[in-house]
Amino acid sequence: MNDTPHPDAFKPAEIARLIEGAGVAKAALPLVQMFVLAMLAGAFIGFGAAAYTMVMTGTDMGYGPARMLGGLVFSLGLILVVVGGAELFTGNALMVMAAVDGRITPQQLFRNWAVVYLGNLVGAVGLAVAFGLSGLLDGKMGGTAAQIALAKSNLPPVEAFVRGALCNALVCLAVWLTFAARTAAGKILAILWPITGFVLLGLEHSVANMYFFPQGWAAGGEVDLTGAVTNLLWVTLGNILGGAGGVALAYRYAYLGPAGR
Repeated sequence: MNDTPHPDAFKPAEIARLIEGAGVAKAALPLVQMFVLAMLAGAFIGFGAAAYTMVMTGTDMGYGPARMLGGLVFSLGLILVVVGGAELFTGNALMVMAAVDGRITPQQLFRNWAVVYLGNLVGAVGLAVAFGLSGLLDGKMGGTAAQIALAKSNLPPVEAFVRGALCNALVCLAVWLTFAARTAAGKILAILWPITGFVLLGLEHSVANMYFFPQGWAAGGEVDLTGAVTNLLWVTLGNILGGAGGVALAYRYAYLGPAGR
């Protein structure tokens, strides 16, 4: 038997079926396993956010080339989630494909989203606390952390919502592309550019913000709690729209619905 991986990428219609099957598997995860994998994903995205914070320290955060480098570093988070295996709320927006086709129930979908969202929050906050205790936020990195959190807390709701929608369209496209790849290296390459793009453009990711706000507080930043919660609310809603509506439903119609048959 030849165990050599097939060199060709999966085609879009094949990707759609693979993602729908993955949604069924995600919905069937036992509660404890789902929550643990979600905590890991929150921490993984937090590592990417922490690395981004350090890269942006000492630079003009509005300067394009610096933000592009920050995006490449931030990609660490989704690489760990996809290749290492974890449950990420934003990527799980693609489960809508399985729900629309009746392969999972709405209750299963919302159960997964709720458990994974909470687990992501616990993992992200836990990592932020660890960085606060590490002493790494006592210097210049801490100043950057406080600045990032303050800027996000002051983002108007409409802008937060739209940036969240645009962000998760790119995140879900990155996840979609990883299903095309047959190797770990291919999955990593598929992640790099969509994630770098959303960071470069200044878009908003709810799970990353679950880390950025506690990191800002751990660094001594004076960030309003109400502003942080408001940001998370609107960014989360935007993430759902961009991922579930902008990517999942569009691809489901194109490849699994009447248009794809």
